[in-house]
Amino acid sequence: MVIKGKIFKFGDNINTDWIISGRYKFSITDMKQLSRFLFEDIRPGFYDELIPNQSIIVAGENFGMGSSREQAPWVIKEAGVLCVVAKSFARIFYRNAFNIGLALIEADTSSFKEANEAIIDLDKGAIDSSGAIIRFKAWDNFRKDLVNCGGVIKYLEKYKDFKVG
Repeated sequence: MVIKGKIFKFGDNINTDWIISGRYKFSITDMKQLSRFLFEDIRPGFYDELIPNQSIIVAGENFGMGSSREQAPWVIKEAGVLCVVAKSFARIFYRNAFNIGLALIEADTSSFKEANEAIIDLDKGAIDSSGAIIRFKAWDNFRKDLVNCGGVIKYLEKYKDFKVG
């Protein structure tokens, strides 16, 4: 499984309030509409920079720290971001992201450059960006299936005869 896209780079300690401001928490409940405000407080106009289904967010340490709001990974996914690559993730953000089928990869991101292309091979555990190869732990089939299905609920519906509703 290969993911290919343009890099949008952020720093360390990106919190969930910077991903999506809490001021929209109750006024906008549609995640696609809410995604238009992605990173609004730290990178105004970011949503308009994205190339749907061709964008990769790259960050430093502790991406997704702060509240346990599920809206944070949802808006990233709904904005058409293919995956987030970071040195490390806040634990609750990590779990919430995989629950909804947003791909996350932990790797050394120090050599990545804004606007470069990244080619991520999940089977080989390798990221190629401008000729530099960054290694990470290759994904197992469960993680790939979970993301391909669109998250844990859809995974359970597909593989475990589980139905919601």
